[in-house]
Amino acid sequence: MSNSTGRNEPCPCGSGKKYKRCCGQVTDPVTAGGPGVADIEAVITLVNAGRLSEAETRLRSLLALHPDAGILWKVLSVALVRQSRDPIDACTKAAALLPSDPEAQHNLGTELTQRKQWHTALPALRRAAALSPRNADFLVDFADALREAGHVGESVEAYQQALRLDARNVFAINNLANALMELRRPAEAVEHYQRALGLRPDEPLILCNLSNALRQNGLAQGALAAAQQALAIDSRSTMARNFIGLALNALGRPAESVAVYREALALGPRDAAVLVSLAQALRDVGKQHEALALCREAVQIDPAFADGHCTLGNLLFDQRLMGEAGRSYERALELQPRHVAALTGRGLVLRQLRRTTDAESVCNAALTIDPNCVEALSLLGELHADLGRFTEAEALFRRAIELNPRFAFAYANIAALRRMTDCESAWQKGAEALLDAPLPLDQRVALHFALGKFFDDTKQHERAFAHFRQGNDLSRSTATAYDPERFTARIDRILGHCDESFIRACRPMASSSDVPVFIIGMPRSGTTLVEQILASHDAVAGAGEIAFWDAAYDTVFPPAAQGPPDPATVADIALAYLQRLGADTAGGMLRVVDKMPANFMYAGLIHAVFPRARFIHMQRHPLDTCLSIYFQNFFSLGRYTNDLDALAHYYAEYTRATERWRRLLPATGLLEVPYEALTENQEEWTRRIIDFAGLEWDPKCLAFQDTNRAVVTASRWQVRQKMSSASSGRWRDYESHLGPLRGLVRSE
Repeated sequence: MSNSTGRNEPCPCGSGKKYKRCCGQVTDPVTAGGPGVADIEAVITLVNAGRLSEAETRLRSLLALHPDAGILWKVLSVALVRQSRDPIDACTKAAALLPSDPEAQHNLGTELTQRKQWHTALPALRRAAALSPRNADFLVDFADALREAGHVGESVEAYQQALRLDARNVFAINNLANALMELRRPAEAVEHYQRALGLRPDEPLILCNLSNALRQNGLAQGALAAAQQALAIDSRSTMARNFIGLALNALGRPAESVAVYREALALGPRDAAVLVSLAQALRDVGKQHEALALCREAVQIDPAFADGHCTLGNLLFDQRLMGEAGRSYERALELQPRHVAALTGRGLVLRQLRRTTDAESVCNAALTIDPNCVEALSLLGELHADLGRFTEAEALFRRAIELNPRFAFAYANIAALRRMTDCESAWQKGAEALLDAPLPLDQRVALHFALGKFFDDTKQHERAFAHFRQGNDLSRSTATAYDPERFTARIDRILGHCDESFIRACRPMASSSDVPVFIIGMPRSGTTLVEQILASHDAVAGAGEIAFWDAAYDTVFPPAAQGPPDPATVADIALAYLQRLGADTAGGMLRVVDKMPANFMYAGLIHAVFPRARFIHMQRHPLDTCLSIYFQNFFSLGRYTNDLDALAHYYAEYTRATERWRRLLPATGLLEVPYEALTENQEEWTRRIIDFAGLEWDPKCLAFQDTNRAVVTASRWQVRQKMSSASSGRWRDYESHLGPLRGLVRSE
């Protein structure tokens, strides 16, 4: 995809390049010992007649006699261009010898821009524009180079200067609009694209640019119409199809956009921009693995495509591959240091790594470039909320809504900050109005979950469940379907491998470290609460949810491997895991808490690697647990979370696995904590937890809500409140909807 119209008119000498009047006039003074006027006119005549080889031979003969004749170097550069040969040396010589010749300076600058050497081209183009201040074309080329070199604000001034000289210069109008888009001023860009179309109403490229700007203004229907008009003019345009797809996706029609992108790719060579757009749409229809593969292909085709690297980072982030995602964002920023989306993406990664200060710095850098970037404002609000600064967070979310009333995620973020009340009618009306408008699928999902929470908080349970169900149904349409047989087979395999004989075989290589403490259980069972309690102790650090043991299990027990595993791998796994905890243990902490709930699958393997590690198994009423999971937005991540039948199956397999570990793990290594008992008898169970962890009593653990640390989970608001049992028995408000889950309890 190109954002520039490009000027393809041939120069008077017929070179076919973008040079304007590159042959020039013979205005150089004839100096003593230099070439005569007749010699110069003769070689220009040969060039204009197309006798290029003859002209080159004659020029080189003259240059052997007159090596400092700039006009000869200038004409030679034209002869070389017309022969598709490299003119850069001749252009460089001409510009050096003719410092006051605007055409020589311009020719060098434009040749350098052909090579995308924007910074190197700028001095020559700046000088050409200064020497010929009334040449609008020179100013436009100078502005183009400024924009490509990252001096976007200065480029706007140069385009505007060109338009004062030539108000109908369509290139200046279009490319000024491009610069405004880079400055994230799409409303102004729309006006200029429409002005350019007034001069060239049938130019597909300008129509595509207009489509892009309209879409970014939230006018997806107009964006679709503009791109369709471009396609009607050029039926083979992959660019027009790309923008049709983007508009369809913005209208919440990702399946249609996928078909359009595939059609575009079938027309010709694989286009990196179309591949990236297709990857984004595939992510929205639940085909994350194909999306990731296509995005990797795109950046191989065009390694300098910053948007491609940024989108790859987004897809990797979705898969929680934080290291790779961070590297993709960094590559995008190497290519385009002012890439606001890549900066925001990098901030998301840093947040997940709990590098809150660094994430805030990245957000502020993005907002310095674009103070109106709602994504960066929203992320900054999330960072404040992680630290319990909910008032400041809400102010940032509301600021984002002021800037972009269609930014659905800010509405969702506000709902997650606190308990909503009936007084939130303005918030409710705003969220419901957005649902009535065309929106991308992930934003619709976020709004349904937010409205579900609003109605749940305000005790309107039927309306709440209706929204949660719609959010889950939409989310399920984008996620890979939960496969109960496959999950059962995985649990069977894990339980079969991680038995007593395997643990005994691993003992010689096992780690002696007692630093890790693992909190396991189902999501929404109180794992974040217990981590917060432990992390309030002076000798404990909370590491959050560390994605490690899925891959570790596959390392020890490769799917295609024959025979018993090599226990020696255990030492390597122990070292790798402790390195992951290194940032926390470096401060001399006695314990570091890993609260990844799904580690319930791997407790046997973890015990084999760390026989002195402690496990705290959180248990909560199954209906409350599953209902709370169903009420959380796990868009494109959860396979079992958005379907009650799948939840029931997953919970049953969780029960089967934990029953095995209960028999296998020593009593000194496993503490089972009933969530309801903890909330009703806070001090008794808190003391049990601290004692089980092998720690001296610390009264700060009872005031866990006051602990100043980042909490990057959906429970961050709850763990800032005093202990409460109010959420116990919540399932009774939704009893009529929980049919598939009833089998998880024997009687009530």
